[in-house]
Amino acid sequence: MRVLAIVHQRDAGPGVFAEAIRGAGGALEEWTLAERPQPPADPCGYDAVFVLGGAMNADEGERHGWIAEEEALLRELLEAGVPLLGLCLGGQLLAAAAGATVRRAARPEIGWHPVEVTPEGGDDPLLGPLAPSFEAFQWHSFEFPLPPGAVPLARSEVCLQGCRLGERAWALQFHPEVSRADALHWIDDFEADPDAVRCGVDPAVLGPKTGEKIAGFNRL
Repeated sequence: MRVLAIVHQRDAGPGVFAEAIRGAGGALEEWTLAERPQPPADPCGYDAVFVLGGAMNADEGERHGWIAEEEALLRELLEAGVPLLGLCLGGQLLAAAAGATVRRAARPEIGWHPVEVTPEGGDDPLLGPLAPSFEAFQWHSFEFPLPPGAVPLARSEVCLQGCRLGERAWALQFHPEVSRADALHWIDDFEADPDAVRCGVDPAVLGPKTGEKIAGFNRL
């Protein structure tokens, strides 16, 4: 299988997903869209595409001109039936491409938070095995509401955590892909995120906690 990963920043790459894809004999190509306007090949020609997170917000189109272009591409991929997975910012952009209006969440979710699988999610081929609940690593202050016609799969106290768009596309708010190295880097660099500062992230607590939990989360 040929898989395309759309990357928004270098410290938020495909993480353990890259290991899983290559370990299964797949070919993974990465496209850092903000740095290289042209993809390595036609995105519609891949067997699957996944879209990663980033420090930018989905409403910052004026600052990041590629956001509107990416939404248009994701809309094209949805219509073409290409298997898609959007993660955090990528999930928000995928939901926006499907008609949702991304918005600031009631409060940020940073660190480890419980997620409940919905009754519909229990039958989902992707999230069903995680029912009835699991703990997920999160780093976001925006959220996506349920797009028209989508199926809600998982929720936290704060927001929708996952939905399915048709039969081949999923938008997730948490970070299933994050590697130990990237997660610990985000925590060490938390002061670069004003929302992380405002909500009182303590790297002396979150760092060791993440070090203990991340291997099990990656296996999950």
